[in-house]
Order: sequence, then structure tokens, then C-alpha cells
Amino acid sequence: MASTSLLHLSISSSLPSRRRGASPLLRPHPPLLRRSPLRSRAPISAAAGPAEGASPLHALIFDCDGVILESEHLHRQAYNDAFAHFSVRSPASSSEILFWETDFYDELQNRIGGGKPKMRWYFNENGWPSSSVFEDPPVESADKEKLIDILQDWKTERYKEIIKSGVVKPRPGVLRLMDDVKGAGIKLSVCSAATKSSVILCLENLLGLERFQGLDCFLAGDDVKEKKPDPSIYLTASQKLGVLGKNCLVVEDSVIGLQAATGAGMPCIITYTSSTANQDFKDAIATYPDLSNVRLEDLELLLQKTLVAS
Repeated sequence: MASTSLLHLSISSSLPSRRRGASPLLRPHPPLLRRSPLRSRAPISAAAGPAEGASPLHALIFDCDGVILESEHLHRQAYNDAFAHFSVRSPASSSEILFWETDFYDELQNRIGGGKPKMRWYFNENGWPSSSVFEDPPVESADKEKLIDILQDWKTERYKEIIKSGVVKPRPGVLRLMDDVKGAGIKLSVCSAATKSSVILCLENLLGLERFQGLDCFLAGDDVKEKKPDPSIYLTASQKLGVLGKNCLVVEDSVIGLQAATGAGMPCIITYTSSTANQDFKDAIATYPDLSNVRLEDLELLLQKTLVAS
């Protein structure tokens, strides 16, 4: 078993209300409503704030892993399956195949965004591995990157297989809130640090094709040079959406995502998971266990208070 401590790691809309008793699980992919002409939107202007009576919320942006679905244990499984498939041993002298334990992976994924950076950091700290790709640990940078690419590609395909199995469901409240947002004429986006092909598969399976194609903006780790906590992905989303950062609201599950959102000048709410529940979310404007009891009106009021306070 390979397990290491990270203590030394220093990184620095609305839809009409559902009928009583109705459950989104009974209709996983209801059709989206067209933009309502009854709800006015404030014009986007760097100088002017929202018009009186208009919603301050112009775009709601979701992270994917941990927000739309609880997936970190699935990613960990896919990594460990990749390590086993390629007989990865780190350090190379180890008699055992590399295996990331739950506690270690929770700490790792909450500090380093993106799969390749995770493996790169681990191998730099614990020794580049022997494997069926390279019998001896790679020394040249090109060989190291080749190994990382091969492992990540295989891991991504394994993760897709897990998602396709149908065992994964959206987190509570996600689909309802997305439908409310689209019905209100508010822009909807998903920004994930994960590999684009795996995020697309997740969203098509969990949201349904119509919701996925109805997104106003979709960005993945492949679309930006720097991973979260760098704010690049949210800055890019703001530009593509044509919405000021202050009028965007981000839904994240971890400190890494929170830092990325606030770094882009966007207010952020947290829907934590079991692996992120103990993190310090002091910079979030609200924290929830999930979105099951969170209404669009709640978020609009929350954002309005945040803008007035600032």
C-alpha cells in the first residue's frame, strides 16, 4: 500500500413549482422551459448595476465533480485500476502496486486540481515509478510526460466505463435548480477541471442531452492552461457568457474551487461532500450540505445582499 502525508505540501427559470409529492427522480430529464418573457434581465454594463426589480443573478456556474455528482471515490477507483493495469510501483523499489487510500486521496484531491498534476506531484515526492510502460523509472522529462499521459488516458476511459454503468446519480436539487435557472432566463454554465471527454460523458448521462446542449457555456480542464485554484476557467467563462464576475454565482464543493471562483471576482456558495466537509469555507457566501432545499429565489436574495454589502 502506498500512502503518503501531504502535511508538507504548501499550495498556498423559475419553473412552476412541482406538484406536491413529485420527485425529480421520477422524471430524470424533463424538458427545459423556454426563456420567460415576463422576467426582465438587467443589461450587462461595467458601469451600471442591476436595474431596480431585476435579478442581480445573471449566470449560475456549476463545478461538476463533487457538485453535480459525488465522484471522487470513482476517480480514486479509476486511478488505482490504472496503477494496477500498468503495474505502477512508486517508489520503483516497492514490492507492491501503487494504491491510493481513501484518506490520502481526499487530502490530495482537495489540494491539487487535475489528474496529471496529482500524479506528477506524487511521483516527484515519492519517486518516479517502474511500470509496464517503462521498466526503469523515467529520467527524461519527455518520458515522464509520456508516462503521465498514458496513465491519465487509461484512467479517463476507466472512469467513463464506471459512469456508463448507471450507478451514479445527480446530487439532490441539482436538476431542479438548473431547470429553474433556465426557466428564469438566467444563463447556466458548467466549469470543471477534469478531462473534457469525461465531463461530457458525465453531463450527458446525468443531466440528459437536452440540458447539456442547453448550457450557455461549458468549459473543462482542457480549455485553460492553468487548473483550479487558478481562476482562469472562471475568467474565461465570464468572457464567454458576457456577464460580469459580480453577477455570476459559482457552486463549488472544495476550497480549491472556492479560491478559483473568488480569484475571478465571483461570489461562491459551497455544497460540501464527505471529503470536503471539514475545509475552511470562510470566503463562501453560503454553505450547504446539498441543494435539495435551496431555491433560485434564495440565491438571488443572497447575491443581492452580497452586492449591497460590497
